[in-house]
Amino acid sequence: MTSMQLASLTTSRVGGPAYRYLNAETPDELISMVRAADEASEPLLIVGGGSNLLISDAGFDGAVVHVGNRGIEFRDGEGGTAVVDVQAGHPWDDLVARTVAEGYSGLEALSGIPGLAGATPVQNVGAYGSDVSHSIVSVLTWDRRERARRRFGAADLEFGYRDSLLKRTTVNGSPRYVVLSVEFAVTKTNASAPVRYAELARALNVEVGESADTADVRREVLRLRAGKGMVLDPSDPDTYSTGSFFTNPILPAPDADRLPADAPRYPVAEPGKVKLSAAWLIEQAGFGKGFGLPGSAGEDIAGGRASLSAKHTLAVTNRGSATAEDLLAVARAVADGVEQRFGIRLHPEPLLINCAL
Repeated sequence: MTSMQLASLTTSRVGGPAYRYLNAETPDELISMVRAADEASEPLLIVGGGSNLLISDAGFDGAVVHVGNRGIEFRDGEGGTAVVDVQAGHPWDDLVARTVAEGYSGLEALSGIPGLAGATPVQNVGAYGSDVSHSIVSVLTWDRRERARRRFGAADLEFGYRDSLLKRTTVNGSPRYVVLSVEFAVTKTNASAPVRYAELARALNVEVGESADTADVRREVLRLRAGKGMVLDPSDPDTYSTGSFFTNPILPAPDADRLPADAPRYPVAEPGKVKLSAAWLIEQAGFGKGFGLPGSAGEDIAGGRASLSAKHTLAVTNRGSATAEDLLAVARAVADGVEQRFGIRLHPEPLLINCAL
């Protein structure tokens, strides 16, 4: 057990002290640490790569368990398929790079996403028209309520847009199920999964629904993400963020029809609903790239210490000396402005720990 400033564990580089910090390097250590906290009725925060957490400046008054168990195992299946079993603490993009390098298809469109593999099924992480629910076979967890390991098949996880059973099911305010490892289905081929996102298809010079070389898909996704400040770079404050701060709203079609005709709309599985673009709403409400930076609108909100990314209006960034409250101040201004302009309240994508929007 050591003391720890939680800012050092998050991609936004904010967050106060942990009352107790523990690093779990194996699944058994992870279970033991979680179980000890539960038996002591101690508040518990599980931290992976810190890319989807905004932790308050007051920190966390309880046990902070850092997921550090790593490892990847490939198991061949039938018909050129394979299952890759990855430990929860393994860096996500390292897994994607490994599958592409070894000639497997299925995860390439999810290149460059920060964080750890174990967090991906919780949030149903996705980008460029793909998400992990397309590839997950099963998730092995520790059930804090039953105090036993439990494996979920993909169909059991009730995946939705940036949502899953794992995210919704809690014990005393924190997740009931602690992810230990995840199995993904991949295919032995250099042809990518069908490209589902128009911007990526254009970059690859293919039609939506067509395939491309997996290495080309990975290269273009990394390039597109870097252009939006969505690939971590220690020299670039635009990447000191939680990525997209707001989810794209999903509304009943009649509500969406009240927006201007040029407002982007995307189909969703839920009948009678459509998905809107949070970035479009933010920009049309008057919040441009760099909102909050010196010389831009909103500079006084956080004194220039925090702002919307200069590359992408969905990210709230730490310009180097921001506090969690600075980031929240910028996010609140944007959410309030969108609601005033369009009557739609944006909701945060990251988990807010000991703080609120």
